Amino acid sequence: MKFFIDNWLLLSIALTSGGLLIWPLLKGATAKGLTSAAAVTLINREKGVLIDVSEPEEFAQAHAIGAKNCPLNQLEDKLPGLVKNKAVPVIFVCPTGARSLRAVAVAKTLGYAQPQALASGLKAWREANLPIESSAAGNAQLPVTPATSAKTTADKAT
Repeated sequence: MKFFIDNWLLLSIALTSGGLLIWPLLKGATAKGLTSAAAVTLINREKGVLIDVSEPEEFAQAHAIGAKNCPLNQLEDKLPGLVKNKAVPVIFVCPTGARSLRAVAVAKTLGYAQPQALASGLKAWREANLPIESSAAGNAQLPVTPATSAKTTADKAT
């Protein structure tokens, strides 16, 4: 006990540095899924496939452009037909991100090497200003950028 009292400063420095070393590991363990930017990078650079695990009604209301619909309850049966190459990244998305995390677990049991979930789901996709498509309307809702808004203003002027 005398050792702890005499060396309290040394012990507190050791505990603090140990905590700082472990912090990134603990923080990384709680991260749930990819950011929208990381998902787009996987799609563009590694030919990742975007799978929306929403129900067909939700998918019809709004989904990311290029996403294929495969409801979570049909994933085990339909995923092998949608994504034949099990080595490519498979990115799962749903409205909030909860179902896509379960889809990752299912994909792992099916033998897919790189299943990922989009953190916060379609909400994060929208917040990143990425294009959303509505099957009901049949057209895409592209984000407004200064270039497109300037073009629209110029078109109205003529």
